[in-house]
Amino acid sequence: MRFEAFIALRYLFALRKQSFISVISLFAVCGVALGVGALIVVIGVMNGFSTDLRDKILGVNAHILVTSLRGGIKDSDILADEAKKVPGVIGVTPFIYSEVMLSTRTGVKGVVLRGIDPSTSDTVLSLSKDMISGDVRRLGDNDDFPRIIIGSELAKRLGLIEGSEVNLLSPSGRSGAAGFTPRIRRFIVAGVFRTGMFEYDSSLGYVSLPEARKLLGFKGDVVSGLEISVDDVYNVEAISDALREKVATFTVYVRHWQEMNANLFAALELEKTAMFIILAMIVLVGSFSIVTTLVMLVIQKTKDIAVLMSIGADAKSIRNIFMLQGTFIGLAGTLIGFLIGVPLSLLLKKYQFIKLPSNVYPVDYLPVRLETFDMVAIGVAAFLLCFLATIYPARRAAALSPSEALRYE
Repeated sequence: MRFEAFIALRYLFALRKQSFISVISLFAVCGVALGVGALIVVIGVMNGFSTDLRDKILGVNAHILVTSLRGGIKDSDILADEAKKVPGVIGVTPFIYSEVMLSTRTGVKGVVLRGIDPSTSDTVLSLSKDMISGDVRRLGDNDDFPRIIIGSELAKRLGLIEGSEVNLLSPSGRSGAAGFTPRIRRFIVAGVFRTGMFEYDSSLGYVSLPEARKLLGFKGDVVSGLEISVDDVYNVEAISDALREKVATFTVYVRHWQEMNANLFAALELEKTAMFIILAMIVLVGSFSIVTTLVMLVIQKTKDIAVLMSIGADAKSIRNIFMLQGTFIGLAGTLIGFLIGVPLSLLLKKYQFIKLPSNVYPVDYLPVRLETFDMVAIGVAAFLLCFLATIYPARRAAALSPSEALRYE
């Protein structure tokens, strides 16, 4: 061990004999630890919130949407075959999208109706994983009445369960002598799903493609578009560009999830950056305590510094002694902060003991996701702030003159 580190550690452990300086040092360590711990928990929650929200959105919606510029796609099978040839595409399924009225004996609710193909929807959507009762494959049953799958909040609001009967009113209808008559069809609830997002669970319903066409009055095999899933959600822009080139002969419009949700995820990223800066101020307060500790220690150890310089220690060695001492305090605070923040984040992730109202937030609990890059960034930022706090006191100690320090001793 170099003598600078040896003396720095001796001074550090000798602080217990100087109670006032020891208390300031303790506050410095606690300030850094609280700042680091709070940063870990908050950044973990922000990461978890963004990831969970992204997964829920991409579970209900596809990574890429291909829609027609003319109101519908007739040759969806040919277009789907072309889309599957694009590298990175792992699933393609057609869909029909519309808004209808759902009525029961207990009430009426406007819902977003989506017609899907049960045989290919699992390659794109997470509907099968979100089911809490029933089965997606039952949408294809050919019984007296067609089937529909609804969200859990919608089922709760209207008192519906699997097997309940509902009526769907289409905005498209027929004009006759008595005026405009909307299309009305009776459906049987084939299942209930729950995504965890109130917006989807309260206003979304799924039916099969043929039944959606009958209800909406579509002729032939027309669909609203294609939903596509990819192997890398962060490479979706490049895959979308390749898909546009592949289907350039079709009059379609290609959009991916980053375009459709750009404002939402940009706001979340801005909030994460703002929280990092705000909570880093706590670490900065702790680093100011390090400055106070070292300045007072330099004043108290003036004679010792003079003696060291008299026996051969140069200004660089004196500066290193106090920089190392402040660095040890910052390192201790950073490590304690990790020991506080990481276990607390893991407990919050496992037990989810903080619940959120699902009708206010898109998730009903605080999700946590610890990422290596963020942990490294927090550790480096805290350590760097503590190290910078040691520069001024260390330079003042190195600038002492031995003769002036020992004149009155």
